[in-house]
Amino acid sequence: MSSAPARRLATRRQVLAGSGATAVSIAFAGAFSELFAGTAAARGHSGYGPLVPDPDGLLDLPKGFRYRVLSREGDRLRSGEGLVPSNHDGMAAFAGHRGRVHLVRNHENRVTAKIAVPAVEGLTYDPMGKGGCTALELDSRGAVLGERVAIAGTAVNCAGGRTPWNTWLTCEETDDRAGTNGYTKDHGFIFEVDGADPHRTGAVPLTAMGRFQHEAIAIDPNNGIVYETEDAFEKPFGLFYRFLPEKPLGGTGSLRAGGELQAMRVPGVPDLSVIQETGASFDRIEWVPVPDPQAAGTPIRLQDFGPKGITHAQKLEGCYWGGSSVYFVSSFAQSAAGSAADHFGQVWRYEPKRRRLTLVVVFGPGTDVQLPGESPDNICLASDGGLMVCEDGNGAQHVFGVTRGGEVYATARGRQNIGTPEEPEWGEFAGVTIAPDGGTMFVNCYTPGTTFAVTGPWR
Repeated sequence: MSSAPARRLATRRQVLAGSGATAVSIAFAGAFSELFAGTAAARGHSGYGPLVPDPDGLLDLPKGFRYRVLSREGDRLRSGEGLVPSNHDGMAAFAGHRGRVHLVRNHENRVTAKIAVPAVEGLTYDPMGKGGCTALELDSRGAVLGERVAIAGTAVNCAGGRTPWNTWLTCEETDDRAGTNGYTKDHGFIFEVDGADPHRTGAVPLTAMGRFQHEAIAIDPNNGIVYETEDAFEKPFGLFYRFLPEKPLGGTGSLRAGGELQAMRVPGVPDLSVIQETGASFDRIEWVPVPDPQAAGTPIRLQDFGPKGITHAQKLEGCYWGGSSVYFVSSFAQSAAGSAADHFGQVWRYEPKRRRLTLVVVFGPGTDVQLPGESPDNICLASDGGLMVCEDGNGAQHVFGVTRGGEVYATARGRQNIGTPEEPEWGEFAGVTIAPDGGTMFVNCYTPGTTFAVTGPWR
């Protein structure tokens, strides 16, 4: 472990109050400038003002902003293939012809899901799988032109990531085998999805990329290496992986050619949760070949990586590439669940050229775990070069913006109460993504499944 620099932005806190709403207390610590390497991140502004309660009870936004509901679970798909499926999760926006936008949206459906992704010939992996992706096509003004199945028969499609050739890699957050929960095929794979032409990619598992509880991916645009997070639910927790493709940056379908899957080892650190000081860094990170990427007999995280072991972390979720580094999120760690230490969220940065891993940011509620500001999940770079963070924790759920200077501001707050008046509960946000022209933020409410387009005076 290299010497840690002095702690910066120690317990930076900003209290955001909405008109007629409870204040949001958030604590962050770390050097936020590191999150935006290679970007022109906004400085100095503190958001877009207080959130205004939505009279329709769906989405609170700052004054001057407005939303449109693009799609809701249970509506008819415009393709006529069936109903809009449940559990809207990870999502990405891609540029189409004549200013059109293609949205590819995950559905994190288990076998108990209310509305399955409809099975479509040529796009269905396992007829017993209820998960998959749907694709929306929007015109240059943001109106919905079409909505269709992009892949079906998969399971628990949580997050994923975009490729440099503008396809979506959707990740199954399960490692159920054929014969489990009624499945007829093994699950726990990544699938490539072309939102503009789904039949171009079909329903082919990218088996060499590993079979485990996938969460998200990010691709190094310089050499095509794919970084993968694992959100395992039980101890031992997930690993952080990299995949060395046989055909790097080869375009649509190239990842089917195979490659080598490796797992990250931080020497002397079996569990990342024990690292609590922002700025702590580790050099000479090791990448260890995975003994059995298909997990034919033993889940990867339980396999024998030699006497030095391997490095685990609880709730490895969001992942993105920025500048010359890959960033990944640990949403939280709980010692009561088996983690080595507790935290409310971490962001880690790995620099491939230096083989260096650094704890960049630590999240935490300012006063009470029930307040928002903990459990970061999906993340993306904002149109102003800052960061957008989907919250998946207790209390009211928000999409937060973060500037390079560490200013934190609420961009949206969900109003759909899925609990009771006495014990309110709000559906988490997921899949935040920015339109190619930077003028619209798209985001999902997980349940009831809803896709929003938010427009306004974005910087």
